[in-house]
Amino acid sequence: MTGKVTLVGAGPGGRELLTLAGAAAIEKADAVVFDRLVNEDILGLIPETAVRVNVGKENNHHPVPQDQINEILVRLAKEGKNVVRLKGGDCYLFGRGGEECEYLLENGVPFQVIPGVTSALAAPAFAGIPVTHRDFCSSVHIITAHARAGKPLQIDFDSLVKAGGTLVFLMGLTALEQVMDGLLSAHIAPDMPAAVIENGTRGNQRKVVATVSDLAPQVRAAALKSPALIIVGKVCTLSDRLDWFTPLPLHGKTVVVTRPRERAGTLAARLREQGANVIEAPCIQTVERENVQPLADALAQRHDWAVFTSPAGVHAAVHALAKLGRDLRALYGMKLAAIGRGTADALAGYGLTADLIPAQYDGEHLADALTAAMPQGGAALLLRAAAGGQILPEKLKAAGVYVTDVPLYDTEYSCAKADELRAMLEAGTADVVTFTSMSTVEGFVQAVGAADYTGFTALCIGEQTAQAARKYHMNVKIAENATIDAMIACLLEES
Repeated sequence: MTGKVTLVGAGPGGRELLTLAGAAAIEKADAVVFDRLVNEDILGLIPETAVRVNVGKENNHHPVPQDQINEILVRLAKEGKNVVRLKGGDCYLFGRGGEECEYLLENGVPFQVIPGVTSALAAPAFAGIPVTHRDFCSSVHIITAHARAGKPLQIDFDSLVKAGGTLVFLMGLTALEQVMDGLLSAHIAPDMPAAVIENGTRGNQRKVVATVSDLAPQVRAAALKSPALIIVGKVCTLSDRLDWFTPLPLHGKTVVVTRPRERAGTLAARLREQGANVIEAPCIQTVERENVQPLADALAQRHDWAVFTSPAGVHAAVHALAKLGRDLRALYGMKLAAIGRGTADALAGYGLTADLIPAQYDGEHLADALTAAMPQGGAALLLRAAAGGQILPEKLKAAGVYVTDVPLYDTEYSCAKADELRAMLEAGTADVVTFTSMSTVEGFVQAVGAADYTGFTALCIGEQTAQAARKYHMNVKIAENATIDAMIACLLEES
């Protein structure tokens, strides 16, 4: 049975500008065919079981030609798959979406289209430029300034200038001089305001606002690069007054988030809210253990406390109990300790309330709080990673507490963006790298393999993590408390 293809406009940036319908389509996909500019946090919505096909289209370089993309879509659909064709911006605005749908129609493949937010409107909005304004214009014209290979621009500059509206040129940075010369030849006022916006809507967005006569040299001097768009019109004069994005405290800072993919979202989203350019590059992953016999043996003993040192440990415990044909009621009679608020929230997700959370969220303070709660000694069941830190069990044992340490998952070092991170370090473009555990530090170092880690700030969630970072001579900054809120606050203090 033939499947179907859904064209989804991914928008111009991260997940926050993806439509709800687009997100729902991606989450149900059996296969996703995506372009180069689709943001990583959107790709994170793709189910692990789905086929991923990166067709990598960029200006003047198509690793996978359009005819082959068309064939890929038909082949996947005829395999019975629910296919999403994920395109930057909007599918039908200079994205060749219409051509793809025609080909699908010719080959008997059903399709639907979910529009996306276009950079033609979003990038100006993030740069303080409303594309229409009653005091300046009543129309907006969107033009592609990208010519077919070897052919001149086919733009009717005379008609555009006569229309008197805002002009937005997409894919035109390489032809910037030609566009400005064309407008001047059509007798646009040389002092007409104009702008170029690079990486619109993203935390590394830059802009140059000038006039038609001097825009090109100023843009070249500023070394703006693609992806970028050109705006021409009197509305550009509002850029400084209405620019709400550039003043955000972390705008212009590039922050690398190294925590596991399933935990990266909260920190990454908070950083983006503050204007940062966030690179999600998980450097570790958690792999739950198949052998759950150690947990079964531990449950046969009496314990006063069940101790969780991470949200991953909570989820792994639930899954391990399920393999034993049991659930969290197996912990009946034990009090529950969580190393921090995130772990307590994970317990709350299963309807359980943590009885103990230390004032500072680390193993040492958790051990102190537990020993204070068991002044006559007792028994603690640690449900955590196989390579967990030793401060917690050692301090508990020293205080006379009987400890059963059950490994529920392993932490593996892996990073799909190792090459990108290495290049960023060499170019000095990473301002901050966030570390939320000692293992994220080790995973980052193994991925990058650099000789010098002094070119960025290592923002660490606690002292133990900071100690791991100092081993590699990183410039360490420690959050006041081991929370995401404290990490954000620490970063804002520096900005």
